[in-house]
Amino acid sequence: MTTDAWLAQLTAAAANLSGWELAAVALGIAYLLLAVRESLWCWYAAFASTAIFLWLFWQVGLLMESALQVYYLAMALYGWYQWRGGASAPAAASLQPLPIGTWPLRHHLLAVAAILVASATSGFLLERHTDAMLPYVDSFTTWGSILTTWMVARKLLENWLYWLVIDSVSIYLYLERGLFLTAALFAVYLVIVVFGYRQWRKQYLLQCTSG
Repeated sequence: MTTDAWLAQLTAAAANLSGWELAAVALGIAYLLLAVRESLWCWYAAFASTAIFLWLFWQVGLLMESALQVYYLAMALYGWYQWRGGASAPAAASLQPLPIGTWPLRHHLLAVAAILVASATSGFLLERHTDAMLPYVDSFTTWGSILTTWMVARKLLENWLYWLVIDSVSIYLYLERGLFLTAALFAVYLVIVVFGYRQWRKQYLLQCTSG
């Protein structure tokens, strides 16, 4: 895409900003800020934002991203349940917050390999059998997000590092599809992700020294 074409698309998008996209972006920022603070309310914001994005992505031909939102809806419920203490404490008064954990290097290597294989496979199938846009990039951000969202629900510290990569690629994806407000959201995410990692790491080290 040439610079002139990109600017023209940006101008057109700015003139037609969707109120729904604005709402989804605001809720998305609220989700991440609340997640940094380990607030249970982050999952309420995540559920609402996801429901809106599901429709938006479908409208612009990002089929994998749209399908990903269905998973996000389920994970918002799962994350809310896990952060409350899960099945470990049935009585509300005895619920204990889920502590922050980490993965050994071997788990990360397997996770990255699984993301790459799944992305290549679904990207190839989408390219051959659908009219999906940027199928390999779309697949990478989708499969990466699937794993990383589960990591958030389990409060694994390294989820923030995964998001750093995924959100960076997502910015390119959304710019290409004219979702400029969503791309701006993910640029904000990059800043919050760095802060979130530092905050969670500090809390994790406190857990280690006190436990």
